[in-house]
Amino acid sequence: MDIEQKQADLIEQFVKQASSLHGSALAPLVADATSHSSLFAFSEILSVPSVLQLGGTENSVYLDVLRLFAHGTWSDYKSNAGRLPQLVPEQVLKLKQLTVLTLAETNKVLPYDQLMQELDVMNVRELEDFLINECMYAGIVRGKLDQLRRCFEVQFAAGRDLRPGQLGSMIQTLSNWLATSDNLLISIQEKIKWADSMSELDKKHRKEVEDRVEDVKKSISLKKLQTVSRPTLTSEGMRRSTLNLVE
Repeated sequence: MDIEQKQADLIEQFVKQASSLHGSALAPLVADATSHSSLFAFSEILSVPSVLQLGGTENSVYLDVLRLFAHGTWSDYKSNAGRLPQLVPEQVLKLKQLTVLTLAETNKVLPYDQLMQELDVMNVRELEDFLINECMYAGIVRGKLDQLRRCFEVQFAAGRDLRPGQLGSMIQTLSNWLATSDNLLISIQEKIKWADSMSELDKKHRKEVEDRVEDVKKSISLKKLQTVSRPTLTSEGMRRSTLNLVE
């Protein structure tokens, strides 16, 4: 089973469970969802009515945890740790993985220094082990570790849940991309037409050259024939002609 299908099945499972729970009974489900090694999307769970109803109640902290994992980073957790439950190791790992995905959204070359600061990693060896074992092997990113330049070159990164207000920006980005693609397509079509016209001119020029070469060949052949057919004087004929001239 591929990663996308496995995640879709997990989302369906957690959404179904959340729909039948209320209040503090949702706490274990939130912990399980945010700890699961194969789940990296939480917007569907956040949209469950019973989960949304946690807002403004004594159990709103569980809604905040879900929102943190849907849109936040490890730095966001550290900034709000005083009002959030302490995370278990599996949740810490998950939030750091999600932090890498967030950083990869805006920059495809991630400096080691930035990653170590954002992930609270002490050295390059620990960072590279994390990127390889917990990110690339998990299938959420693909890329190249450049030890010489001290950076991670991102080739692919799984998408995170859309943040509130991000949809409009994404639509605008896609619209700009579509317009650029249309312009590029028009440019390519114009270049194809130009290449076709140049090809026709080249064919025409080649035909003219071939015709001229053929005419020259025919002219040379004709001159050769004329030279061969012209009568030549023998020695006796030349002697008689000379005598006639003397007389």
